[in-house]
Amino acid sequence: MKLYPPPKRYLLVFGTFLLSVLLYVDRVCIQTAKDPILDALNITANEGNLETTVDFSASEEELKKRREKTWGWIGMAFALGYALLQVPGGLLADRFGPRMLLTAVIVLWSLFTGLTAMAWCLLAMLVIRFLFGACEAGAFPGIARAVFSWFPMKERGAVNGINFSGSRLGAAAALPLVAWMVSNLGWRESFWTLAIVGFGGAVVWFLWFCNDPAEKKNIQPAELEYILAHRQKVEPQQEAQKLKTYTMLSSKNMWLIMAQYFASNFTFFFCLHWALPYFKDTYKLQIVAAGLILSLPFLGGASGNWISGWLVDRIYRQGKWKQSRMVPAIIGFSMATVGISTFVFMKNPYVAIVCLTLAIFGADMTLSPSWSTCVDIGKKHAGAISGTMNMAGNIGSVVTVLAFPYLTAWTGSAKPYFILAGCLNIVAISAWLLIKPDHSLEDY
Repeated sequence: MKLYPPPKRYLLVFGTFLLSVLLYVDRVCIQTAKDPILDALNITANEGNLETTVDFSASEEELKKRREKTWGWIGMAFALGYALLQVPGGLLADRFGPRMLLTAVIVLWSLFTGLTAMAWCLLAMLVIRFLFGACEAGAFPGIARAVFSWFPMKERGAVNGINFSGSRLGAAAALPLVAWMVSNLGWRESFWTLAIVGFGGAVVWFLWFCNDPAEKKNIQPAELEYILAHRQKVEPQQEAQKLKTYTMLSSKNMWLIMAQYFASNFTFFFCLHWALPYFKDTYKLQIVAAGLILSLPFLGGASGNWISGWLVDRIYRQGKWKQSRMVPAIIGFSMATVGISTFVFMKNPYVAIVCLTLAIFGADMTLSPSWSTCVDIGKKHAGAISGTMNMAGNIGSVVTVLAFPYLTAWTGSAKPYFILAGCLNIVAISAWLLIKPDHSLEDY
C-alpha cells in the first residue's frame, strides 16, 4: 500500500503550534524566577519610586508590598512593548509575509530572553523586558496572516484553537520545568538555554515555511486545489486596496472585538504574571510545587482552545457564521466570570486552583472566535486587524500587572481586582451580542 505524506497545511499548524509553545515558555519563564531576580538586582522599590536601595526602617510587610509593585512594573514593561507593537507587527506581516516576519520575531525574542539574564539593574531590566515584548508583538498577527493564506474557512476555528493551545501548554510546561531549571542551574543560565533553543526554531521556520501554499514545493496538487477553492475569497478591488486607519476606527466590529479582548486578557494575564507568586505566598508553597499546581489552569486553557475551535467549526458548517463565533465566546466569558469571581474567596489551594482553571478555560474559549473574526473581517489585512485587537487585549495586560498589586495595596485585599475582572467579562458578553463577523469593516 502506497503511503502519502501528511498534508502540508497540517504540518504548518504543527509548526505554528510549536512556535506558540516556545513563545510562551520564553514569556512565562520569568515568573518562575521572580524572587531570584529581585534578590539579584537588590530591588525593593520605595513607595512611588523605582529605586534599588533598601530601606531597613520599613516593616517586612511594607518591603513585600514594594517588591510586589516593582514586579508589577517589570511585567508592565513587557506588556506595554507587546501592546504598542501589535499594529506595526500586523502591518509588517501583511506587507512582507509571515515567513520573514516570524523568523525575525523568533530570533529577536530569543535574543532578549538571553539578554534578560544579563540585566544588571532595574532600569536595564525594564528596558530589556519592554524590547522583549515589542519583539514578540508580531508573532500571533503573523500566524493569523498565515492562517488566512493556508487554511479553508471551515478549518479556521480548529487551527486557531490548536495554535493558542500551544501557548497554554508551553506555559504549563514552563512553570514546573523552568522552576526546576532555575533551582538547579540558576536563573541566568536557564534563560540563555531557552534563547539557544529559540535560535534553532527560527532556522527551521525560515527553511520550511512559504507565505502561500502555491509557493510550497512538493505540495500535493489535490491539497493545493482544495485550499485555493475553499479559503476566504478576496475581491480584485480589495486585493490592491490599502487598509486605512479611518476604516478601522469607524468600524463597530473593530471596537467591539477590541473591547472583548481587553476583558479576556485582563483575566488571563493574572495567571501569566501573578498567579505563581500569589499561590506561593498565599498558600505557603515551595516554588516547584506552586509551578506544578499552576500548570493546571494552563492545561485548562489548552482544553478550552481545543473545544472552542471544534465548536466554532461545527457551528460554521451548519451555515451559522455569526453564531459560530458568538456562541463559543459567550460560553467562555460566562465561565470566566464565575471562575475569576469566586477564586479569591477560596481558602483551600486545591479548590482555588479549580476556580482559576475554570476561569482560564473560559477565557481561552474566547480566543478562537476572536482571532477567527479578525481573519473574517480583515481578509488580506488579517495581520493588521488581529494586531489591533491584540494591542487592545494587551493594554488589558498592562492594566492587569499594575492593577493587581496597587489595588491590593490600596484596599488591603485582592478581592477588588477579581470582582473587576468578573465585571469586565460581563461587558464582553454584551459586546459579542453586537459583533457581526459576516460584515466587512466598511459595512459595520
